[in-house]
Amino acid sequence: MKQTILLFTALLCISGYRAHACTNLLITKGASADGSCMVTYAADSHTRYGCLAFYPATLYPEGTMMDVREWGTNRYLGKIPQATETYSVVGNMNEHQVVIGESTWGGPESHRDPQGMVDYGSLMYISLQRARTARQAIEVFTSLANQYGYASSGESISFADPNEVWFMDVIGKAPRMMNGENVNKGIVWVAVRLPDGTISAHANQARIRHFLMDDPENCLYAPDVIDHARETGLYQGPDSLFSFAEAYGPADRGTVRGCDARVWAFFNKHGAGDMAPYLPYALGHDLSRPMPLYVKAKEKLTVKQVADMMRDHYEGTPMDMTCDIGAGGHDLPYRWRPMSFDVDGKKYINERAISTQQTGFWFVGQCRSWLPDEIGGIFWFGVDDAGTSPLTPIYTSSLEVSPHYALGQGASMLEYSPESMFWLCNRIAQFAYLRYNQIGAEVRQVVDDHENACFTEIPLTDARAMDLWKDNPLAARRFLTDYSLHTASDLFKRWKELDIYLLVKYIDGNVKRQNPDGSFATNGHSDSIPPAPVYGGYNNRWKEAVVRDTGEKLLAP
Repeated sequence: MKQTILLFTALLCISGYRAHACTNLLITKGASADGSCMVTYAADSHTRYGCLAFYPATLYPEGTMMDVREWGTNRYLGKIPQATETYSVVGNMNEHQVVIGESTWGGPESHRDPQGMVDYGSLMYISLQRARTARQAIEVFTSLANQYGYASSGESISFADPNEVWFMDVIGKAPRMMNGENVNKGIVWVAVRLPDGTISAHANQARIRHFLMDDPENCLYAPDVIDHARETGLYQGPDSLFSFAEAYGPADRGTVRGCDARVWAFFNKHGAGDMAPYLPYALGHDLSRPMPLYVKAKEKLTVKQVADMMRDHYEGTPMDMTCDIGAGGHDLPYRWRPMSFDVDGKKYINERAISTQQTGFWFVGQCRSWLPDEIGGIFWFGVDDAGTSPLTPIYTSSLEVSPHYALGQGASMLEYSPESMFWLCNRIAQFAYLRYNQIGAEVRQVVDDHENACFTEIPLTDARAMDLWKDNPLAARRFLTDYSLHTASDLFKRWKELDIYLLVKYIDGNVKRQNPDGSFATNGHSDSIPPAPVYGGYNNRWKEAVVRDTGEKLLAP
């Protein structure tokens, strides 16, 4: 019997195009405060509707076939055999605590297979359904791409499990057509296991350069990765000097400034070494000294520190987005697209930070080796811009997911739903963008309060689940499912209240006065009429810019 199995939720959560501007942070066990491995991912696209993929574990009859549709476009690519057993997947993490993320870097147009049957997004979710470890996920990903042809461009892929974190760069082989068929299908790739105690990142730029060819415990690669570069004219030197990134995904000043600069920001804040010598590279001024693939962590990172790094806008660096007139009168760390603009015949660029307005969804996948898989995996999930959106903890053994995050409720990028967390987070973010130093700051405080409360709850939840797991692992899963559902539901209710509260407090550019208990003050004569509000006004940089632009026009008589 043939059965069509759609990569349903993950495909339809996208409204039309692949993401080309994503950020991943990778943290090894020895670099984390609690000994967990972590991977973050921001799925950034101006057309992406943020929702949570969910695939229950399933048994299939022998010979079952599955449809493969391109992640992001829903374009039908073909059929491949389905596995007889698949694992449960919540978002980008499965029940065995395997987590996968990605960022696109493109590469040469000549390395595109027009007949490729599996794209990078489908490969990610298929691998999660079939792999028990990060190393096994790499094997599933690469073997399927080689067998059926790769339908995407160059990618960096993050793989992690409770014990290992891997960084992979991959691109399709240049096709060779004979009688209308590609006889050179497949991929070239390199995957590096990060040394314990290190951190890494990728953000739309190929990053693996030289790699060890005789250490299969820590480095895996396609046997023809160098030969294929020679065959296609991308490299002519000896094996010992080969660089994957320079051959298949060479950087230029623009891609470094818009992409690798985000990696620099992470290393600069949490890396043990001095990153100042790499600043000219990050700025796109001098490409002769590229950054290392990974660095030692300056300190052992908590989940909160990792999550907050996903909210970075280059604060405190030469690229700080709040320090020029582009931030307006309220220190807005965002610039609306397009990223470049021309003035007097010269081209200028806006920064592209880790935290960006067009995020569909983002996460921190936490893999914990000291707990059984039913309890160890936590998928911290958020939708929309990380700078103003909260994470909710979802145990990856969950048997269902919150309807406020899952595909449904009639929501999409073209259809609003009052039950969608994505649209609710967008409402608050759009309001915060108007006065970021006031409204955005208050939203961030509420985010921090919520997440810190969750971090306090998790050890208690783990302990209760362990008591149940000792007698009945399924009972533990049901308990953790209920916890994940209730936490997400409570957060949705809190965010609806926050949306209304912010509107009432900050209407018309003002700030209503409040009592110590947080209620709004009254004028003493009526409980419905407030006293005169606080007039927040604009920052001094904006005022000075207005005077420079208007001269004496606005000078008070």
